[in-house]
Amino acid sequence: MVRSRRKKLVAVVVGVLLAGAPLAGFNIWLDRLIQQQILDDVAGSAKRAIALIETRLGRTVATLDALAEPGVESCRPADIEKLRRATFSTSPIKELSVIAADGRTVCTDIGIPLGARKVLNSSYAVAPGGVLIDVVRLVDSNASFVRVRRPGAAGSSLAALVPVDLFLPQTSTQGGPLGVNARAYASDGLLIGEAGRPLPPEVKPGDLVTATLRSDQFGVTVTVSMPPGAADMSDLRAIGSVVNAIAAIVILTLSGLFMRRTGGTAVLELERAIEADEIVPYYQPVVDITSAKILGAEVLARWRKPDGTLLPPIDFIPLAEQNGLMVELTRSLMRQVCGEIGDAYARRPNLKIGFNLAAHQFADDSIIADLHEIFDGSAIRLTQVVLELTERQPLENFTATRRVIAALQGLGCQVALDDVGTGHSGLSSILKLGVDIIKIDKMFIDSLGSEQNSATIVTTLVDLARNMRMKVVAEGVENFEQVTDLRARGIRAAQGYVFAPPLPGSSFLLLLDALDPATQASPPAEQPAGRNGTTRAA
Repeated sequence: MVRSRRKKLVAVVVGVLLAGAPLAGFNIWLDRLIQQQILDDVAGSAKRAIALIETRLGRTVATLDALAEPGVESCRPADIEKLRRATFSTSPIKELSVIAADGRTVCTDIGIPLGARKVLNSSYAVAPGGVLIDVVRLVDSNASFVRVRRPGAAGSSLAALVPVDLFLPQTSTQGGPLGVNARAYASDGLLIGEAGRPLPPEVKPGDLVTATLRSDQFGVTVTVSMPPGAADMSDLRAIGSVVNAIAAIVILTLSGLFMRRTGGTAVLELERAIEADEIVPYYQPVVDITSAKILGAEVLARWRKPDGTLLPPIDFIPLAEQNGLMVELTRSLMRQVCGEIGDAYARRPNLKIGFNLAAHQFADDSIIADLHEIFDGSAIRLTQVVLELTERQPLENFTATRRVIAALQGLGCQVALDDVGTGHSGLSSILKLGVDIIKIDKMFIDSLGSEQNSATIVTTLVDLARNMRMKVVAEGVENFEQVTDLRARGIRAAQGYVFAPPLPGSSFLLLLDALDPATQASPPAEQPAGRNGTTRAA
């Protein structure tokens, strides 16, 4: 019996040793792989930051050059109007101004400066013609900006303010929070801005995984760092060397964690969710604020998991955009909408339903075929469909986008430009794309009663829309004071929580029946070109 027990003990020890050897090799391999992933993340984030800085500073310098060429350097009304138009058409710029020779801000594109400001430093940047780059802090709000100045002939300068948070990435390449610490420095070493994970105070600089890049064109340096703890797996190796069963669990756990880190599992799960129609439509009503009638709804995406968990769009839309899944996601939402509210919309032919499309979807003719496939034969007509051009990415092919928009309008669809004034589009996009609707971003609606800037922008957009015979929709309306203000400015359509939050299909149908009790189906209308006549996954 004793000999048998000894044999069993030896067998257990040998088994543990045999299991521990490959586990040790696996852990060494995994450690190196994770360390390389950390190095790649840090270097990639630094490259992204430099590209962001050079793109936005380059765009700002080009705008200043365009203004300087015709001699804009005064505060005359004609020059102020040119500054205002340039601000609308250049997305990074918050303010354009004229600076006197003594450094005073003489006037801005809205006639007054944002507030008292203090110049923290000034450095010469190597750019065509030479520009000065200042780090400026507003005294009242303590907000920091990068100010780009183009010196003029008479000692005055044209200057553009760009918020410092636009110079650094705010999310990781997988769409989640930025897992590194990113800092931008002026040429004299002054910290311009910081984003991402704060560095623990006890970590020494020599212990960090760090990448540093410098923009030769503008003299700005970016440093991206990550604490070393992410690669520490000594405890797991100790567990693996003691018990083979526990080691197997650890290996599976590490594999799962690693796959989630590289994004592979998340993308596959999202693909499966789209195929299973787990990405479901929610409907936020659009209301006529002069008559309280429902004009339609905007489709917003939610991820309803099998366990009942409901995820907001910020948890999966960036991942879908980065991995080419937006087309299939949009198709899935459109099919579900047709089945869910088609009969209700057939009885209410004046209602609109809107879907968000990414910028690249408007540059591809395949959206035309998708609309025919999904809406031909459905109860929802193409004339009831609104397609919203979102601003999460810039337009890469303006000519193709304009052609596709014209084709969509030929089908009877309407096209809306979303988040006007905050993203990549500006006044030039509104004028050239030929859209039917502009949607004013919640940021301007929130500050209508407190910021003259926002009131001026909203008034300008309403006047522009009226002159170009476009409709205006105010987004993010949250109180009746805003409703009163918007109505006084001539805006009729609005959406937001003051009316209703995004609703599941069943609740939206109950709301329609209560406010617009249509009972008989309308006969199908003849569609353009013999086809059935068509807004947002956000």
